[in-house]
Amino acid sequence: MHGKTLRSFAALCIVPFILVLSNSLLIPVLPQIQKALNLTLFQAGLIITAFSLTAGLVIPFAGYLSDRVGRKAVMVAALAVFGLGGVLAGVAGWLSPRAFPWILAGRVLQGIGGGGTYQLAMALAGDMFTDRERSRALGYLEGANGLGKVVAPLLGSAAALIVWFAPFFVYGLLAWPAALLVWFICTEPPLPTPPPGSTYLEDLRSVLAKRGRGLAISFLAGFLGLFLLFGLLSYLADVLEKRLGIRGFSRGLLVAVPVLALTITSSTTGVYLQKHLEERLKPVLLLGLALVAVSLVALAAVPSGLLFLFPLTAAGVGTGLFLPGLNLLITSAAEGERGLVTALYGTVRFFGAALGPPALGLGLKFGRFPLFLGAAAATGLVLFLAWLLIKVNEMLPQHLAKNPGDEGSAAGQNKKRKSTRR
Repeated sequence: MHGKTLRSFAALCIVPFILVLSNSLLIPVLPQIQKALNLTLFQAGLIITAFSLTAGLVIPFAGYLSDRVGRKAVMVAALAVFGLGGVLAGVAGWLSPRAFPWILAGRVLQGIGGGGTYQLAMALAGDMFTDRERSRALGYLEGANGLGKVVAPLLGSAAALIVWFAPFFVYGLLAWPAALLVWFICTEPPLPTPPPGSTYLEDLRSVLAKRGRGLAISFLAGFLGLFLLFGLLSYLADVLEKRLGIRGFSRGLLVAVPVLALTITSSTTGVYLQKHLEERLKPVLLLGLALVAVSLVALAAVPSGLLFLFPLTAAGVGTGLFLPGLNLLITSAAEGERGLVTALYGTVRFFGAALGPPALGLGLKFGRFPLFLGAAAATGLVLFLAWLLIKVNEMLPQHLAKNPGDEGSAAGQNKKRKSTRR
């Protein structure tokens, strides 16, 4: 990865960083928003739900559209809409006496934009790079996403020191320049000639027939990873504030520790898999799931205090081990349909992130011990299914590339596929 390709990919890495701000920026300031608008806890939660559900529903349509008109055009428009929704919510908080409905409308608009961002960045990385170089690229994208999770709570807390609605304006200040960078710097390889709709669906059915079991388990593992990550982080934040009295910036720093572990591990794993793709992808994926399962058992055993941070950090490392492998499997499982397949995976991840915190809150009513042991058992089941059903040779049709160290873009391969389609 060098020269123009490096610049293009650097611009692309901004996209997952921006997207992860969508909820993580607001979570630490929700109590402040709740107090300013006199909202119930349920109403404050709708500010998060309005974005997540909308984005999850929009993602498949954005993926299909990107297969027809190109990833970059959809991403740039999506970033512009994402920033506009944030500014609308901020202006409502500033000027409207009945701000809450307008804030929800702004968050829905943000969800429409958010549905065309990170998953399309993954699809474009799949277009730009061959399988081995693709591994490193997807690891860096997941790392950029994780870095956003680290920075977002601190950035949101800092903006809210000005006024409670200031964090909403941050979206426009960051998303609009990001859209310009992607448009002017990111170079998109030519897509294959779009087939008729019926042919597209036939090709998609063919992908699912050949790799459907592996894709289903990969989707399930991705859902589980984000479900547990956001659920556990919300629980950690609650423990730090209510039981230990740690608030504000200090709380944000401690919550960032497991996410930082995930970020570093994701980037490192992507580089490692580039050099050991065929023989190591599945073992690393299974190792990550196993580490998460063991961490959940440890969480059931340790007291609810700062000791909690150690198994949570281990769970972050485990998640960072298996997410890059999943990303690689899913982006490589399809060619002309990559946008839609990757987008469906994004929908699953979004719903996992949206459902994790409330599900964990409900589960705690049954007790911490059965909750975490049950989560460990579920992770163990996914681990077993992944071992049984994921076949790397089937999921990575290009993994037999002769040159393991092959770098550079896949533009030549795209041109070849284009001529073949014709």
